[in-house]
Amino acid sequence: MRLLPSSAPIVIVGLMGSGKTTVATLLARRLGRAVRDSDPDMRARYGATAAEMAERDGPDVLHEREAAHLRESLADQPPSVIAAAASTLDHDDIPDLLASAVVIWLDAPDAVLAERMHSSEHRPHFEADLVAMLAKQRAQRAAHLSEVADLTFDVAALKPEEIITKVLDALD
Repeated sequence: MRLLPSSAPIVIVGLMGSGKTTVATLLARRLGRAVRDSDPDMRARYGATAAEMAERDGPDVLHEREAAHLRESLADQPPSVIAAAASTLDHDDIPDLLASAVVIWLDAPDAVLAERMHSSEHRPHFEADLVAMLAKQRAQRAAHLSEVADLTFDVAALKPEEIITKVLDALD
């Protein structure tokens, strides 16, 4: 297995409910890095949760803000651990920007992610049927996620601590 550069920014991506915040926070702590998480960072900047922004300003504005957050976070020095929304991959420039980062895709079956979303009011529910919504998002973004991901983990099968251990083992 090729080792991944430990000096690069680390970007945690995945559909809603995949545990990006948890894994990013734990990994940042273990590496002694800052964590950048689009949800609290954007709430601080715009005074609203992602769900509130999607309702108030529309999904396109939310997704552009999420992409801007990722662009900004990738420039951090020293590099951060970044929890990034999957919607960022809808922007043409993002895959190229991620080429210099270590990208970790957290995945799970749509039903598992939907169940996790029920306990999270801060993410937008674009449709009443969360499983169907996540299936559409997966269809739209899975190819991009697999192209940019250096590591992929099934969060239904692994605990966050197990993922952290595997990531640390993969870094040079």
